[in-house]
Amino acid sequence: MSYRMHVVPVVSRIGRRLIVGGTAASLALLSPLPTAAHGHEERPRGEDRLVVTVRGAGGGADGTYEVSCRPSGGSHPDPGGACAAVERNTRWGKDAFAPVPRDAMCTMRYGGPATARVTGTWAGRPVDATFDRRDGCAIARWDRFVPLLPDASAAAPPAS
Repeated sequence: MSYRMHVVPVVSRIGRRLIVGGTAASLALLSPLPTAAHGHEERPRGEDRLVVTVRGAGGGADGTYEVSCRPSGGSHPDPGGACAAVERNTRWGKDAFAPVPRDAMCTMRYGGPATARVTGTWAGRPVDATFDRRDGCAIARWDRFVPLLPDASAAAPPAS
């Protein structure tokens, strides 16, 4: 009597998909992580260029300045510091220059008449952002970008 051996697959179709998917995920974990996974995007050199126009800041800070990053340069008084300020505010998937959300709860503290407009390109994306110091949220947003924007806290009226 002869017996034929019949091999029954141990892994079902669903199981094979899980194994293949798990293998792909494991390989992805072994590959080097891009710097974007750490909060910063890897950008080509010389791509980031901004024009900053400041009004009402006083102390000789008013005017229009250009700044380029990687390498830093331009007519801005502190191009290296300006680039560092924007880099500090850059997060993967977020607009570094996003305005204060409309539903934000802000203190009614007035920070002075200073305004600024920033245009250009950052992280390969167009930038057209306005800044002012009309309330606590706007002041905090402005201050996060110092020295790209001038330190207007010295020119602000004292808190009452």
